[in-house]
Amino acid sequence: MLSRIIISALMLIALSISSVSGALGFSLYMVAYLVVGYDILIKAFKGIIRGQVMDECFLMATATVGAIVLALYERSGDYTEAVAVMLFYQTGELFQSYAVGKSRKNITELMDIRPDYANLEEDGSIRRVDPDEVEVGSIIVVQPGEKVPIDGVVVSGQSSLNTSALTGESLPRSVAPDDEIISGSINMTGLLKIRTTKEFGESTVSKILELMENASSRKSKSEDFISKFARVYTPAVCISALALAILPPLVSIIVGASASWGIWLYRALTFLVISCPCALVISIPLSFFAGIGGASNAGILIKGSNYLETLSKTKIVVFDKTGTLTKGVFEVNGIHHARIEDEKIIEYAALAESASSHPIAKSLLNAHSKQLDRSRVEDVKEISGCGITAKVDGHEVACGNEKLMRLISVEPIPCHSVGTIIHVAIDKEYVGHIVISDVEKAHSKQAVKELKRAGIEKTVMLTGDRTAVADTVAKTLGIDEVYSELLPSDKVSKVEELLKAKSPSEALAFVGDGINDAPVLGRADIGIAMGAMGSDAAIEAADVVLMDDDPLKIAKAIKISKKCLRIVYQNIVFAIGVKFICLVLGAVGLANMWLAIFADVGVMIIAVLNAIRALFVKKL
Repeated sequence: MLSRIIISALMLIALSISSVSGALGFSLYMVAYLVVGYDILIKAFKGIIRGQVMDECFLMATATVGAIVLALYERSGDYTEAVAVMLFYQTGELFQSYAVGKSRKNITELMDIRPDYANLEEDGSIRRVDPDEVEVGSIIVVQPGEKVPIDGVVVSGQSSLNTSALTGESLPRSVAPDDEIISGSINMTGLLKIRTTKEFGESTVSKILELMENASSRKSKSEDFISKFARVYTPAVCISALALAILPPLVSIIVGASASWGIWLYRALTFLVISCPCALVISIPLSFFAGIGGASNAGILIKGSNYLETLSKTKIVVFDKTGTLTKGVFEVNGIHHARIEDEKIIEYAALAESASSHPIAKSLLNAHSKQLDRSRVEDVKEISGCGITAKVDGHEVACGNEKLMRLISVEPIPCHSVGTIIHVAIDKEYVGHIVISDVEKAHSKQAVKELKRAGIEKTVMLTGDRTAVADTVAKTLGIDEVYSELLPSDKVSKVEELLKAKSPSEALAFVGDGINDAPVLGRADIGIAMGAMGSDAAIEAADVVLMDDDPLKIAKAIKISKKCLRIVYQNIVFAIGVKFICLVLGAVGLANMWLAIFADVGVMIIAVLNAIRALFVKKL
């Protein structure tokens, strides 16, 4: 495209300063015109055949061919305007292609995380296979410089991982045995052996690629408005241009004056060029596309421009606690009111929880530290929002909150320590409780402050934890409201209440990471999931995914969305305003074809350059 523009521009300059005229001049002008505009003429012709007449290609073809016919009719020999209109239009298209390419680059860089192969270890040998062929529980080897193909746990080796494609952060992440590792990372230093925990189709890298591939299909209300506007606007201006070319001369004939067909035809052609809605049709989707591209480069995946638009209206942010504001890394801090040995309470609790993947269960396993014989456990039952019951060595063991104790007719002893309290009963006799505390994420407090600066009016925390624990965390972090001791269904009900209480023009965002958060993520106006360690169900239900689980990214996502929407509204007001003024000037004869070129191509270039600003999000 660039070479065609340069050739046509040089020919136009040469013809403008030369004295070539007649048939030779016409031929040379047509060569310059066709070099830069042949594809537009072909598209316009194909559009007519398909019945899709009213688009920008048809308008440009009609206006430029009309200008050539008018020059032939007047025998002026000056075809500069026709070539210049097409030349400037294609220059604008080049700017658009650059902008789309720039924003697409950010997304395609993310697509580069797709692994080509996996090194499968079998019987002491390594075989290179397609990642789809690797089963859960297999051992794969990742050498320095290779991509991690599938989610898993490090079995042996230590290394640093480059996670910038996933999180937008350049700082490497160190991993060692027993650390969880997500696909899409690049192994930088040591050799790693990884036991896979998911199939390739369910791994992080596959989920991310699926999200990004589907993002462009979800249009915002602004984009839908522009599409509908263009469908009505284009036929309207074509009819207006036709009326401008025919009605004034006819009126002149009726009243007995001379009919200036050439003047009014020129005004009609100028009107057509001015009216072309390229700036709106191109810059609005481009602004959203650039916003999504900029966000993905910062480690924030937004599933569509409709979610980007809704995110900009967010006034209330509701948090889950565990895994969202806290690390979900629990530690046993004490055992109170023990009626048997402390080690026995930990052992029975760890065995009962041994089949669970909940962070509290992991903390009990870590506290026990010894190898567990899971064959000692049977008849495990998880009671939602209460805890777990199981048979251990033939004894009925119950581990959970006070609700669980009362369900099995055991009176718990209250604990005044701050933390998660796991009450333990054996054979329906209370034997004590374990105090477990969570660790707050490093940026949680700062994240709440940044949300306030980003215009969030209210922050809320919902948790199943005890009131004392929840209140302490909320006070430390600066959360406005907190609701504790909630079951998963209670969280949905509480979000429903908050949705009813807010203004229809405002949006509510819910941030979570667990399987039990999926219903709430789907119900909120905007669901935001922690993508690195969050559950598949949460990532699937969410509209926005934070790839490094950093709550600071929530405020950044909102700032990106607001910047993008500001750019969209600027482009809409600017494009429509300039078009309207120039259309009026063109209709009354005060605008020539050169002003028409500015009104079309100039406005489009300015709008596209403005849209490109949505890509730059690092300083937000």
